Amino acid sequence: MTKSALVVSAHPEPTSLTQTLAKTSVEALTRMGLQVQTSDLYQMDWKAVVDATDFPQDDSQAPLAIIAASGKAYHSNTLTEDVIQEQQKLLAADLVIFHFPLWWYSVPAILKGWFDRVYAYGFAYGYQNKGNQLRYGEGVLQGKRALICVTTGGGYEDYSPLGINGTMDELLFPITHGTLFFPGMDVLQNHVIFDAKGEPNQRITDEIANWSERLTHVFSEKPIPYRKQNSGDYINGQVLKAEVAMGKSGIAAHIA
Repeated sequence: MTKSALVVSAHPEPTSLTQTLAKTSVEALTRMGLQVQTSDLYQMDWKAVVDATDFPQDDSQAPLAIIAASGKAYHSNTLTEDVIQEQQKLLAADLVIFHFPLWWYSVPAILKGWFDRVYAYGFAYGYQNKGNQLRYGEGVLQGKRALICVTTGGGYEDYSPLGINGTMDELLFPITHGTLFFPGMDVLQNHVIFDAKGEPNQRITDEIANWSERLTHVFSEKPIPYRKQNSGDYINGQVLKAEVAMGKSGIAAHIA
């Protein structure tokens, strides 16, 4: 069976390294025989802000409650068409790649808005099975692979273990663990291209080639071994048992 991929990109400049890498992804995955869909958020003029217009069928006069409104719209199939299309792309994909520059230690606002709107209640979170929340390793996106390819203006030293910015794994943990692993996706190690500013040069050319090469074995890579919420490692699915992560705390404790 032919595998499918979704390439999501977020950069306003079509000639940027971010967009060049996204195009490289499409080309490489297509050569590998995958069916590839894309979501170029700036080119799509993606609406990044969640508000009442996202729920046109909600005629309630009560104050807007996003969770309740998105859940009602999702289950009644009345979400806006742009959101429905992105959800369908996600459901069809075996692999989802996110291309973006690191802005203020996170994703660009337009990509954050993509998650805010596409991850409706009932779609990406809120499912239950025998009393368990289907999240952190389980959920509607379980079995899909997710991979972040991020560019930075700063050099590696800034993001080294003792660097002033903190490591990239720490900075991206809210995305890798809290946004991609949360609804069930298997998350691969981040792909980072540091010092991605200025005119293209041989190093950047090599980085693009390295990215294309990595994609050739993207389905054989081992994902980050995040602990599943319903694995028995957590008390009431909330706090790690003391004996599970002896001597560890913070982010490292949630990786087996």
